[in-house]
Amino acid sequence: MREFPTDDGVRIFFTHHPAPQPRAAVQLAHGVGEHAGRYLPLIEHLVANGFTVYADDHRGHGRTGMTQWSDDATKLGRLGPGGLRAAVDDLHRFGRLIREENPDLPLVLLGHSWGSLMGQMLLNRYSDEYDAAVLSGTAYRMIGSMNSGDLNKRFAHLGTTGAEWLSRDPAVAQAFVDDPLTTLVPLQKLFGLVDAARLLGRPARSLARDLPLLIQIGSDDPLGGEVSARRLERAYRERSGLTDVTTIVYAGARHEVYNETNREEVFADLTAWLSARIPART
Repeated sequence: MREFPTDDGVRIFFTHHPAPQPRAAVQLAHGVGEHAGRYLPLIEHLVANGFTVYADDHRGHGRTGMTQWSDDATKLGRLGPGGLRAAVDDLHRFGRLIREENPDLPLVLLGHSWGSLMGQMLLNRYSDEYDAAVLSGTAYRMIGSMNSGDLNKRFAHLGTTGAEWLSRDPAVAQAFVDDPLTTLVPLQKLFGLVDAARLLGRPARSLARDLPLLIQIGSDDPLGGEVSARRLERAYRERSGLTDVTTIVYAGARHEVYNETNREEVFADLTAWLSARIPART
């Protein structure tokens, strides 16, 4: 576990997982109410396929949040002073740290859920600092295309944890509620209405770099699902001018495609897509 300081004194904790002969470095950005430690199987798969991974616990979250809030787990998920803007700035600073430590490697941004929404915001401003991007459990960030209500409503009859919307695997929901570093408090309550509204937006016109982009989404993802993902893909093509945009929709999968019952398929699709665009180094 390593850390880097922010301008306002928050210590952002992160882990570094080096691949023996890396073809690229991956910056992994997790979702709201969770932490990077939940992505260990995905990280291990990426490392085994030649990708060095850096994964932080965003401000207010995981080990960063526990330090920030003096070990008060009831405050996990709250961003604190600076709010969403500071969290996005943290991600940008983290990406630059990764680039400094790996100057000869391509840099891939991989964001899930809230991490993918912040990733979209980063790409609008700093697409030239990345060589590829992957967005999972994502949505087109416009009213009517992104669900701001009860994400578990359609799945509440399937269990009692309140986390059934995450995956078809009941063990994923149970592990989430048993994890001392996670919270199911809704995003709007954690962030407040102003910061929640700041998540809205569209891909910028004419991004600085025409980078390849992969969207991985479950057809039963309550955040947005396939319709929202297709709108996002179209916006990246037509507004942003990206020429290599791929959307993969997994039938029946819910929000966390990397924790789904077909996760091995999802992992394989991810590394196949990356490997086709980032050649192995000799």
